[in-house]
Amino acid sequence: MSTNPKVDFFFEKAGQWQQEFEQLRLICLDCGLTEELKWGQPCYSFQGSNIVLMHGFKEYCALLFFKGALLSDTDILIQQTQNVQAARQIRFTNAVQIIELSPVLKSYIYQAIEVEKSGLKVELKATREFEIAAEFQTKLDTIPELKMAFDALTPGRQRAYLLHFSQPKQTQTRQARVEKHIPQILAGKGLND
Repeated sequence: MSTNPKVDFFFEKAGQWQQEFEQLRLICLDCGLTEELKWGQPCYSFQGSNIVLMHGFKEYCALLFFKGALLSDTDILIQQTQNVQAARQIRFTNAVQIIELSPVLKSYIYQAIEVEKSGLKVELKATREFEIAAEFQTKLDTIPELKMAFDALTPGRQRAYLLHFSQPKQTQTRQARVEKHIPQILAGKGLND
């Protein structure tokens, strides 16, 4: 059970969820995972592959399983949003919950390690399966250069745009988003580039 000094600062600065994070850290390290700092969060890996990540929110802290969709679900694994395809969370609001669920958490971690060892991959939805906002489809149909530029983007960049354009309920907002990002798409850039 070896902690990583680069990750210590996270635990030292953690305010609201300090005790909970410490408990989760002990559980992850006890399962033989390697502790790293990724995306500013404690991340635990097995032979270089990410297994779980800790993160805190206003209402809860969570242990996120990168390939949680492949684990046996017992109602405690939560899909964060409808657009999250592979990852699943287990959420906590106090350290007692973590202590009580410790054996369950360890079994999920060991299961996640086995999934990684087996080489299983989450089958992600193809880009063509995502909803295309009518406002964006109209632009794709009327501006051939835009269609070519969009088709040349990586699938991840395409999905990001499709989700971004289809989220608003109001047509006006969807149109504004499409208009705003046309130059970026034409330049071959992703939503967050």
